[in-house]
Amino acid sequence: MRISSIICAMSLVMAPVLALAAGPETSSRPPGQRSAMVAVAGVSAQEPAGLQDWIADFRPRAMAQGISAQTFDSAMTGLRYDAQVIKRDRNQSEFTKTIWDYLDTAVSDLRIANGRKAMAEWQETLTQIEARYGVEKEVVTAIWGLESAYGTFRGSDNVINSLATLAYDARRAAFFEAELIHALTILQSGDTDKSRLRGSWAGAMGHTQFMPSSFLAHAVDYDGDGKRNIWEDDPKDALASTAAYLKHFGWAKGQPWGVEVSLPNGFDYTLARRDLAKLPSEWAALGIAGANGPVADYGIASVLLPGGAQGAAFLVFDNFEVLERYNTADAYVIGVGHLSDRIKGAGPIRHDWPRGDRALTYDERIELQKRLTAAGFDTIKIDAKMGPLTINAVRNFQKAKGFLPDGYPSLRLLERLRAL
Repeated sequence: MRISSIICAMSLVMAPVLALAAGPETSSRPPGQRSAMVAVAGVSAQEPAGLQDWIADFRPRAMAQGISAQTFDSAMTGLRYDAQVIKRDRNQSEFTKTIWDYLDTAVSDLRIANGRKAMAEWQETLTQIEARYGVEKEVVTAIWGLESAYGTFRGSDNVINSLATLAYDARRAAFFEAELIHALTILQSGDTDKSRLRGSWAGAMGHTQFMPSSFLAHAVDYDGDGKRNIWEDDPKDALASTAAYLKHFGWAKGQPWGVEVSLPNGFDYTLARRDLAKLPSEWAALGIAGANGPVADYGIASVLLPGGAQGAAFLVFDNFEVLERYNTADAYVIGVGHLSDRIKGAGPIRHDWPRGDRALTYDERIELQKRLTAAGFDTIKIDAKMGPLTINAVRNFQKAKGFLPDGYPSLRLLERLRAL
């Protein structure tokens, strides 16, 4: 289960295109949903007037899953269809950034400075959290910085209202109905009340933007007041919950998320894939050198080229995959990792990016996948996500055509496909 990847402005896919996403895609509708359907931007949506009918249908399903009538009626009374939530959900795929543009913002000088200030202010708490959970305080602080700008933008939307709107909507109804049940469970447990249950437009909450399901599974009462409170100004429970989440998924203290490296002339780019891992010393024997000195054998690592052969290269370790549990986007993971390094005092990424490239649009990503598949290089899914399946298809196409097989899904590559 991801946390922030289910939500808002950080759920991005691999360069050159970083597209916002809001959780698992599903078009299934829970039983009992009714009301007329209308077409909105090519995607079906519910009529706003039908939300109250949907709530009535949802009530017995919620009660069957342990929600009391009192909790349900108190939480669900007075809800309204929020067209802005649907608009933001519909428009996510149109927002794209290159990884370098994303990192320029995610790891800006201001965010680094504010991160050091926040860590200094909460030094005692973060040091104790690190000792208890074995997750470095800089990593927890970096997630805090990317998710809510160190608590300054935690979201002010009514979580119940947003989730009800999205659950009533047809596009991903099953997922958001489940999250709505979890949100009602939070209210029923007494961790907070309806007035304080605020978050992002898609239901992510608190300093480090937990979805309700992740809150129930991983949030902790760190300050011992009897409540897991991630919403208020005091961030202790939220920061500890983030560390607990990472620990649960296998965070290894002392192992980096990744290390910037330089590749030798004549490097075999077919080796740059996530399913191939070696010790850094083994990579060093192939000519790969740390950008800031030799890389210790922290564990096995893979070569990652988020900007293709012309961009920065990294050796990424198991902790990279742990951060992917928080958000699956390479850009987000690199952003968290690099921000944590910078807060700790490390320098910037040394290699530049192919800044002359632009991001592919949503339609261009779909076209790229369709053309690759039609040419015999199956991407498996046509979903506009430039993930490992598409990257492998790009690499196979490049190899077959005699191009540098770096797996980089660029506009130049799309134009080559169009020329076939």
